[in-house]
Amino acid sequence: MNTNEHNFSPSKWRLYLVYAIAFALFSIAAGRLFYLTVLDKEFLQNQGEMRAVRTESIPATRGMILDRNGEPLAVSTPTWTVIANPKMLWGLDKDPENLSKPVGERLYPEKEIKRLADAMGVGSALLKERFEINRNKGFMYLKRQVPPPEAEVILDADIVGVSKIKEYKRFYPAGEVTAQVVGFTNIDDKGQEGIELAYEQALEGQPGKISYMKDLKGNIIRTLGQEVPEQAGENIELSIDMRLQYMAYRELKAVVTEQRASSASAVILDVRTGEILAMVNQPSFNPNDRSNLEPDELRNRAVIDLFEPGSTMKPFSVTAALRSGQYSTESIIDTNPGYLRFGRYTIRDFRNYGEIDLETLLVKSSNVGTSRIALSLPQDTIWNMFYELGIGSPVGLGFPGEATGKLPMHPKWHPSEIATLSYGYGLSLSTLQLAQAYMTLANHGYKVPVTLFKQDIPPQGDQVIPANIAQDVVHMLQAVVTKGSGKKAQIPGYNVAGKTGTVHKVGSGGYEYDQYISLFAGIAPATSPRLAMVVMVNDPKGRKYYGGEVSAPVFSRVMEGALTTLNIPPDRPEGLREVRLDNTNKAPYRIVKGN
Repeated sequence: MNTNEHNFSPSKWRLYLVYAIAFALFSIAAGRLFYLTVLDKEFLQNQGEMRAVRTESIPATRGMILDRNGEPLAVSTPTWTVIANPKMLWGLDKDPENLSKPVGERLYPEKEIKRLADAMGVGSALLKERFEINRNKGFMYLKRQVPPPEAEVILDADIVGVSKIKEYKRFYPAGEVTAQVVGFTNIDDKGQEGIELAYEQALEGQPGKISYMKDLKGNIIRTLGQEVPEQAGENIELSIDMRLQYMAYRELKAVVTEQRASSASAVILDVRTGEILAMVNQPSFNPNDRSNLEPDELRNRAVIDLFEPGSTMKPFSVTAALRSGQYSTESIIDTNPGYLRFGRYTIRDFRNYGEIDLETLLVKSSNVGTSRIALSLPQDTIWNMFYELGIGSPVGLGFPGEATGKLPMHPKWHPSEIATLSYGYGLSLSTLQLAQAYMTLANHGYKVPVTLFKQDIPPQGDQVIPANIAQDVVHMLQAVVTKGSGKKAQIPGYNVAGKTGTVHKVGSGGYEYDQYISLFAGIAPATSPRLAMVVMVNDPKGRKYYGGEVSAPVFSRVMEGALTTLNIPPDRPEGLREVRLDNTNKAPYRIVKGN
């Protein structure tokens, strides 16, 4: 037999072929392994991280809203929100690790949902339906912004895919007292009303990012680090003084209850700076519990609601007359016979006052006298005065829903239109706009912008009324309080200047003669004005409805507290008989007896 033929038998060829194929496969595998672990290492790491590494947003703390003295009006508190991964829970049926366990130790989606429902205190059928709807999603809220003990009870149940994240919940220490000014946020901590909405961009802050590794059950194995730090939102310091805000709110709520009024609003302004020291509304709501919130309660009526100001505009018609040069403080107005006729339309006074001076005109609140003055002036004189005071123009707070009001302009004025405009009918404004007008009068005719923010630098403004004329009108308005319809606005120890107003409400068919708006606008101390305030009570249903009976007493009580709290010295000390300090209040509060 040939030796070579024996060495290269078919069986040996087959063996060598197998060796060659095995070596080739090994070489390919080794080469591939070398390529993946050395040459393409970054790709594998990225793929692994995609499956195990997660990046989550770190919520930023929302900026605080503070009053002028640093008292918090809106703060954010950390809370836990419980979340779930429905996809992970339903994936238990296919999870190799779960299936490798003994049958008695395996986890089943329906049983896990039942245990979760028991821990949450909800119906298992409803919870299962939620998981069914979201079964292909990797994220679902279970309970948002819950107290830590409640969150721990749910997490202690150790349900697959259930974990917690930190969120912030807004809290409002002053509650309903500042509700319409401050506003509120929704569950996602986004501003919905008031300052919270108007200054959302400044308050919200910038969220950060953090990375960590999770196992297949969603448990955090290791925190990899914070990629981007969060930035807290800016704090906002308002001009509101909570001491004055509480006083105004308490008295406004009391008068609405007593008079069974539909609504009310009040504003206090710092005459020199234009700062809003108090802005209150009725009805109000508790922003910390909005479960029974009525939409009508959201309105910041001092800024949004419009009304005809009536007799509270007469001082500015007198101001226009004095500024025109056609009248002086000694001018006499003939109001005989106590009424004016314009065709079928008649303007009347309460009675015939005869010949009266300008001070008496304001004390008696003569419609006829004011109309005669307006009709004697160039037709745009009264309109120009009102316009320069800001009537018919936005105040410019940047507040959501801020009303502009209405100041009608006619190419040719009918005499009745000039007359009614002069005593506050035919135009509309807000409580804040009326307060701004009286603030200008009190500030020696110098108009400064109204603001909701604390001012460190005196604002720039415009001289819209000559200082001497403004002073003369303020002096006349003192007589309204001492001798006229504003007597109940008096404050012991202080001179007060102001004007009442009682306006028929406008209905669908015209003026409603059994529905009124009661007004008082005033300034104190009158000899050296520091504060201006307007009280508006809408539709009082008691026996009293005149501004001097309903709104003037509210002004007196609130302004007395404001003057003493701000340590503004009395300008009529002879009116003080007994002064003591009530230490139960947060700030010294002068209580005065006698007059």
